[in-house]
Amino acid sequence: MKIFGYRVPMMASLLVWCVVWEIVGRLDLMIMLPPFSEVLRAAVDLVQTPSWQSATVTTLRAFFFGMVLSILVGVPLGILMGRVKLADELLGIWVSIFSSAPLSALVPVLMILFGFGEKTIVAAVFLFAIWIIVLDTRAGVRHISPSLIEMARSYGATKRALYVKIILWAALPEILAGIRLGLIRGVKGVVIGQLLVAIVGYGALFETFSRNFRMAEFWALTIILFAFALLIAELIEWVEAKVEFYAGARQ
Repeated sequence: MKIFGYRVPMMASLLVWCVVWEIVGRLDLMIMLPPFSEVLRAAVDLVQTPSWQSATVTTLRAFFFGMVLSILVGVPLGILMGRVKLADELLGIWVSIFSSAPLSALVPVLMILFGFGEKTIVAAVFLFAIWIIVLDTRAGVRHISPSLIEMARSYGATKRALYVKIILWAALPEILAGIRLGLIRGVKGVVIGQLLVAIVGYGALFETFSRNFRMAEFWALTIILFAFALLIAELIEWVEAKVEFYAGARQ
């Protein structure tokens, strides 16, 4: 981005919005939007409280288990759909439905099945993340060159070696892309699940802050969540860059 002939980093736009936020907050135009500097101070104070630390442990634990389950189920399922036509025809429509459906409406169903606890949050993360992982894995498997498969077979590769050493690694760029998008959707799942349960992790904190009009803490917690989602997305994108050569090897 260039302004008056000078190259300006894209992150500068965030600074502009922060300044606008600070000005609007200082003008007291709305009670729901305190000054940005006050939100930053609230964030520093918030991360030092036992309630935030406990909620963070609960949230990260649910997010971790939900994502591990979605990867362990989604990657093999995507490979199966990419390699077996019958499985793709039977499961493809359901994967498409769930990947485009408003999954937030299903969280109350999860509450009925798993109760008002951490299991519901894990299930919500799983439900939000798995479908994009399946679709991207399937796409990666479908794009593998048939000559690569034939070469492995001609050298006597077993079926297990074919899947573990050839197909999995050849589809790795798309699998990582699916995991990156799944992680972002998983953050959405953990937040929505906790907000609806409202007694677990960050959901309880959001409920407390909004009910008592502690808007500085409310926005501070929101910014922390956004920063977490951005951090994990950048981390997976960095890993993707390290394995880009696999995509070129398949052409």
